[in-house]
Amino acid sequence: MKNFQRLVLLSLFGACAVVSAQDARERGFIRMGMTEGEVLARVGKPDHEAWMGGRVRGRDGAAIVQGRDGDKTWTYLPHEQDPDTVTVITFRAGAVVDVERKISR
Repeated sequence: MKNFQRLVLLSLFGACAVVSAQDARERGFIRMGMTEGEVLARVGKPDHEAWMGGRVRGRDGAAIVQGRDGDKTWTYLPHEQDPDTVTVITFRAGAVVDVERKISR
């Protein structure tokens, strides 16, 4: 019975996180040092994700994949609750290091 109660509470918590993530106005409150999880909970999944710099090396030292060790950017396109604004969040080692909000009309 306790496991069922825990499951219900976790489900409710998850539903609350999804509802709050849909509020695009929260994009303006992302700050340096927040983790990827905090950003996801606050504003949801990005519209676009990219990796910059860095290399993953094979055993022989040759670069086999570029872009997975460096900074990661998440881009959020304009939304009716956050119109005319593109938000680009840069992560390094899983934490926000830059937030850029650009007006795009």
